Amino acid sequence: MSDHVYRLSEIVGSSSTSVDDAIRTGIRKAAETVRNIEWFQTEEIRGQVVDGDVAYYQVRLKIGFRVD
Repeated sequence: MSDHVYRLSEIVGSSSTSVDDAIRTGIRKAAETVRNIEWFQTEEIRGQVVDGDVAYYQVRLKIGFRVD
């Protein structure tokens, strides 16, 4: 196994469905323009409450990708 160098980027995924969907939405969108994404780390989960119920989820993520 060779040594690797990684770079971090911070993104925010969002969804009206769930925290899981917010994470997946963020990763999928980032993967359209960022190569070699290998891991993610959640930094913050927040949401919007409307009429006493959760209406929207946002997850702040750090994504790690390998530098060529």
